[in-house]
Amino acid sequence: MKKLFLIIICSLILFELKAQKNEIFNGKNLEGWKIHGTEKWYVQKGQLVCESGPEGKYGYLSTEKLYNDFMLSLEFKQESDGNSGVFFRSTIEGIKISGWQVEVAPPKKNTGGIYESYGRGWLIKPNPSKDGVLRMGKWNQMKIKVKGNSVTTWLNGIKMIELEDKKIGKGKGSIALQIHNGGGIKVRWKNIRIEEL
Repeated sequence: MKKLFLIIICSLILFELKAQKNEIFNGKNLEGWKIHGTEKWYVQKGQLVCESGPEGKYGYLSTEKLYNDFMLSLEFKQESDGNSGVFFRSTIEGIKISGWQVEVAPPKKNTGGIYESYGRGWLIKPNPSKDGVLRMGKWNQMKIKVKGNSVTTWLNGIKMIELEDKKIGKGKGSIALQIHNGGGIKVRWKNIRIEEL
């Protein structure tokens, strides 16, 4: 009985360590991330908040570490406007980003689709019938799987798109969150976790 108890305790400790290791936002500060531009990025009540600054320009918060193949999960809540995004395999110079974005936007603006910044533009948009999956003003769960040439996105448990693209397969870079230009944007993020594949 004691052995079984020890096995259970050890398993729980290992599970907790693994979960902590997979978190790329620690809920306390922006350690491991880099701000690009003058827009606001801060931590409040264990959540990562992005908010338009007075200039209302594009802004990015990128991981210092580069990620190639991964499963990324996170939650977001759009408090105001909500035009944002999650970039992957991306590089940033100033506030010019090169790479691919999983769209996070208000209703009817293709949340879960893939947009190539400073390149080919929209690569794939979700079927319009899936527009109701987004819960504007409430917490949403997004999952993004990137492996080789393949990208798949899910929103609140519903598969939004699946894409095969050779150019994406050759990409290298970081994960980055975006604030769109135009001002008046505020989005909250939490439970940002990654599993490298």
